[in-house]
Amino acid sequence: MDSVITRTYEQLARRTESAFAKRVHHRLQLTRVNRHPLSIASIARFVKDNETAVVVAPVTNDERMIVVPKMRVAALRFTEAARARIEKAGGECLTLDQLAVQCPTGKQCVLVRGKMHSREARKHFGIPGAKRSHVKPYVAGHGKNRKKEMSHGQH
Repeated sequence: MDSVITRTYEQLARRTESAFAKRVHHRLQLTRVNRHPLSIASIARFVKDNETAVVVAPVTNDERMIVVPKMRVAALRFTEAARARIEKAGGECLTLDQLAVQCPTGKQCVLVRGKMHSREARKHFGIPGAKRSHVKPYVAGHGKNRKKEMSHGQH
């Protein structure tokens, strides 16, 4: 399914010379780790009236959000709860290939993506114990065990 959508946006990017289509095509080619999920609360923050939110990632529910506004969202996939809440509020959930048919150049569309550095693994990137390094070590205890990690020539 994703390969069909990727090919569609590749053709759109080539034929329409649309920067929107090029950006969506690029994001479709990203690895799954780099396509961060987005909640309906953060989508609602960016979308104004008569605009379509385009998310090249999964859309998830946010139970902390009490009232969901009416919004039109096009995404790779939706969780069942997110789809139900958007449609209950009078909104619309589209797939990216439906969006390509309705507005190929991305007019009245807002391209939104999730936080890139919110993964737990990102906190461990770097050298723990190095000068001015704030990297989280993989060691269980931060007291005694951290000293062992620093003594392995990593300072």
